[in-house]
Amino acid sequence: MTARLRESLHDAATDVPAYPVYERSLATARRSRRRSALATALVLVALAGAGVAVPLVARPATEPAVGADAGAALPDRVGVPPRGNLHSTDWPPLGPASVVFAGQAPGLMWGDEGSIITIVGATDDRYRIIKGRNEAQPGEDTVLSPDGRRIAVGTGSSARVVDLMTGRSRAVDTGVSDVVSSEAAAWSPDGRAVVVRETVPANAEGSAYRMVLSLVRLDGSGRVRLAEADHAAGLGSPVAFAPDRLAYQTGRTVTVAGLDGRQQSAFALAPDTELAGKGAWNADGTLTIARRDGSGWSLRRVDAHTGRDLGALDTPAVADVTAIRLLGWSADGSARVVAYVPSPTAPAAFDVPLTMDQRLAYGNVGTVEVLALDRGATAPTTLLTAPADVVAIDVADTVIRSGRTRAATPPEGIGPRFWFWTILLVLLGVGIVAYRRRVQLALWLDDRRVRRSRRQRPPR
Repeated sequence: MTARLRESLHDAATDVPAYPVYERSLATARRSRRRSALATALVLVALAGAGVAVPLVARPATEPAVGADAGAALPDRVGVPPRGNLHSTDWPPLGPASVVFAGQAPGLMWGDEGSIITIVGATDDRYRIIKGRNEAQPGEDTVLSPDGRRIAVGTGSSARVVDLMTGRSRAVDTGVSDVVSSEAAAWSPDGRAVVVRETVPANAEGSAYRMVLSLVRLDGSGRVRLAEADHAAGLGSPVAFAPDRLAYQTGRTVTVAGLDGRQQSAFALAPDTELAGKGAWNADGTLTIARRDGSGWSLRRVDAHTGRDLGALDTPAVADVTAIRLLGWSADGSARVVAYVPSPTAPAAFDVPLTMDQRLAYGNVGTVEVLALDRGATAPTTLLTAPADVVAIDVADTVIRSGRTRAATPPEGIGPRFWFWTILLVLLGVGIVAYRRRVQLALWLDDRRVRRSRRQRPPR
């Protein structure tokens, strides 16, 4: 190479801009670390959301193999569900239930007027909730299936059945049009059909309403229109099922009908008496009524065809309550009833004639108890107590028949849904902060890498 050529190459090289190797390498490393940090934050948020959300929404492929009556027992007390409690449709499924209740205690209301319907597991104190209608009344408009595996609840213009074994829910189609509100009134003993009570306009102006009582077979094999009545009559409250027929009260009349809807008999109730409740049928085909004597109530038998009084049952009376509802009969022959204890601030006096709607109204009931009325006993035995302002309850037939009770420890503190949303929001906040400060984070990570490499470099 000549000196002239060397000088020419040198001059050309001086005109070429220098490539900032170190600076470009550092910038590339920072970009990579920023992307890695952002990706890590997003992955953490996604995993946290999925890890907690999956238990809330997932469904098992098959129904859990849990017997509905395997150890099912009545808890000796219930409590208000904790804030953030799991819903009836959340995973893992609750399985069979023993009790469902509602009221106006703190923690049993949502929004301005909605009720939080609480479901208790059949064998332990796992609670689930359903956000229901205003002043929901389990046992009247929300009912457990006989085996406790499902719950039928009125939700606006249609009733729904929630399967507690899977968490899935479905609407109950009665075929009735222009429904204003819908309530679940009763289950058939085999759990294959549900009776729904619906309110519909009685005229085009919507100034009057009628009630329609329907029996719907859940397998889609049919539905039957049982009865219609003016809204004020209180159609189908209560409804009592036998294996091959049912009885329901409308105003002061009890009607007995076949499962095809055909009326078999009807009779007027004597003064101060009511159809006892969903457990009103006796093994001999007679019906049980509840008779009021002042502020006390006792059980009597009547002929299912004529209403003729067949005498008092050998069970103790229940004193100082607004009303009682007969849930059914246990294996030892004792009656299981719900006793509605008056509210201390109730404006009504309950030793005078009142409609059952008034006696069971939220403002008139202070709490409820489940009692055993043993044959030959002089006083009821309290089986279940509830906090103040728990005003309505229903119990699965399986639990009633078994006669079993258990010591209960209702859940306290904060429920899983609260922790889910708290953790998710925290992780989202961390992800947003990490993204906005990605440059500083990348520089900090790079500085740490440099310091670490210097510490690890062997001395010369």
